[in-house]
Amino acid sequence: MSLLVAVTWETQPWVDRFTRHLPGREIVVLGEEFDRASIRYVATWGPKPGSLDGLPNLEAVFSLGAGVDHLMGYPGLPDVPIVRVAQDDLTHRMSEYMVMHCLLYLRDHARFAAAQRTKRWEEDRSPPIAGDVRVGIMGFGVLGQDAAFKLKMMGFNVAGWSRTPKSVEGFKVYSGENEFDAFLARTDILIALVPLTPDTRGILNRSLFRKLARDGRLGGPILINAGRGGLQVESDILACLDDGTLKAATLDVFEKEPLPENSPLWEHPRVTITPHNAAVSEPEATARYIADQIRRYEAGEPFQNVVDRTRGY
Repeated sequence: MSLLVAVTWETQPWVDRFTRHLPGREIVVLGEEFDRASIRYVATWGPKPGSLDGLPNLEAVFSLGAGVDHLMGYPGLPDVPIVRVAQDDLTHRMSEYMVMHCLLYLRDHARFAAAQRTKRWEEDRSPPIAGDVRVGIMGFGVLGQDAAFKLKMMGFNVAGWSRTPKSVEGFKVYSGENEFDAFLARTDILIALVPLTPDTRGILNRSLFRKLARDGRLGGPILINAGRGGLQVESDILACLDDGTLKAATLDVFEKEPLPENSPLWEHPRVTITPHNAAVSEPEATARYIADQIRRYEAGEPFQNVVDRTRGY
C-alpha cells in the first residue's frame, strides 16, 4: 500500500514528511520506478497530464491545499474521492488576514501612512466605528464562517453569501442567485472566498462591482480577494478603481502568478498586493492531516472534506 507524491515542486521534503507521519508505508514519487498497482493514495498539487493514469487500485486523491481547481481540469481524473485539506492552521491564518485588512480600511491606514511619508499631521475628525461597516463574505464555508465570527468579534456588521442555503447562528446568510444582488447591495467590504469553478471564473468584474453599496461610511466599496486569481478580471478592477466604482482593493491572488512586473496593479495607489500568502498551508500540518485521513479511512471511517464533483469544490 503506497502513497504517490505527484507535485511540480521539490518532492523530497514531502517524502520525508509522509515517511514520518506514515511509518512503514512506501512513499514514491513520479520519475522513479514503482509498482503502479500498489498505489492506494495520491497526494498532489497541479499534476501533469498522465501522472494520475494507470493506477488500478487507487482509493483517494488528496489535494495539498484547500483549493481543488487544479484537479478539476485534469483530463481523465480518476473516479475516486478527491479530498481537500481543511485544517485549523490554514483557517486561522485566513481569518487573521481578513481581520487585519478590514481593520486597516476601517482606520483609513493608507491615508495616515501617506501623511507620515510627507510629515503631515492628518486629523481624523469623524472616523466610523466597526459596526458602521458592512462586510460581505462571498463563500460561507469553513474559511468564510471563521472569518465572519472573528470580524463580528471586532464589531463589524457581517453577512455571508453561499451558493446553497445555510443557517449560521448570528449571521444573515444570503444564498443562490436570487439573493446575490441583495447581498452585494448591503456590502461595503466584499471578501471573496468562493472556490474557482466554471460558474465563478471572472465573477469579480465591473458588473458585480456596480452592485455594491454606494452609501457606506468608507467612501466607496472595497474588494478583498484571497480566494483564487481566476475569480477576478484585473482590467475591470483597475478601471473601477480609476472611475470610483471601487474605492480600494486588497489582492492576494492573481490571474497570473507570480504577478508580472509590468502589471499596473503594482503601482496603483489604491491597491494592496500580497504574494498569495493569506493562508499558506503549513507543510507539516498538511502531511499530518493527510496521514490522519488515511488512518481514519483504513479504520472504517469516511474521508472528511470530500469534493462534490458536480459543484467543483
